[in-house]
Amino acid sequence: MQVAIITGASSGIGFGTAVKLAESGIAVLGVGRDANKLAELEKAIAKPELIETLAVDVTEDEAPQRIVKAALARWNRIDFLINNAGAGSPKPLHETDDAMLDGFLDLMLRAPFRLARDVVPHMKPGSAIINVTSTFAVIGGRRGGAYTAAKGGLNALTSHIACQYGALGIRCNNVAPGVTVTPMVQGRLDDPLFKRINVEMTPNTRLGEIEDVASTIAFLCSKGGSFINGQTIVVDGGWSSTKYLSEFALTSTWTPAAK
Repeated sequence: MQVAIITGASSGIGFGTAVKLAESGIAVLGVGRDANKLAELEKAIAKPELIETLAVDVTEDEAPQRIVKAALARWNRIDFLINNAGAGSPKPLHETDDAMLDGFLDLMLRAPFRLARDVVPHMKPGSAIINVTSTFAVIGGRRGGAYTAAKGGLNALTSHIACQYGALGIRCNNVAPGVTVTPMVQGRLDDPLFKRINVEMTPNTRLGEIEDVASTIAFLCSKGGSFINGQTIVVDGGWSSTKYLSEFALTSTWTPAAK
């Protein structure tokens, strides 16, 4: 039985990925801060032999050791690490204070770095690390600020891990979602400007769903993904790689954004 550690597993992409991997027979250590939400994950998987949860803040100094210890104590192996924990609602560079900068870097760069460092010694050939980054790490983006910096750093870390440990049979890749319908963005779906930037510029006629990202991560954990290393797979319906504008966008009267 293979074993995956998933951070940010209490909701959104992490929750969906945990369920998806368990469906394929991979045991999951779901890590998150909210014990009640993690209990819901256990119910969703409904196979005690395939799920263990740990309520911990991944930015805490002892978090990596606690996470690795929990996985080894339960299954005595670690095959996959999915660094998914994150936060949204960043501000542009000129509006970002040091506290926000430190918080984003701590959660989305320092924590994945430290956890990967502690996990790698326990990985065997065929293992993989998957870092959930963002389209903002691929092409930048308005209001990215500290979020873009953290995800960009994680992107570079992936390249290093892929190179350094690939010869040991340990792969590392990024999955970079575009806007995905999760609790983190739910409140912005009715914002006309948000819709113009995302929906009207995406060739697909919908926003991304959790299943889209979870399935991509699951593929990278499968035999089919076993020769993919050091890559970024962008899951955004073509938003970042095209100059698409919908018919609505092409025929509407555009007004300057409020300052």
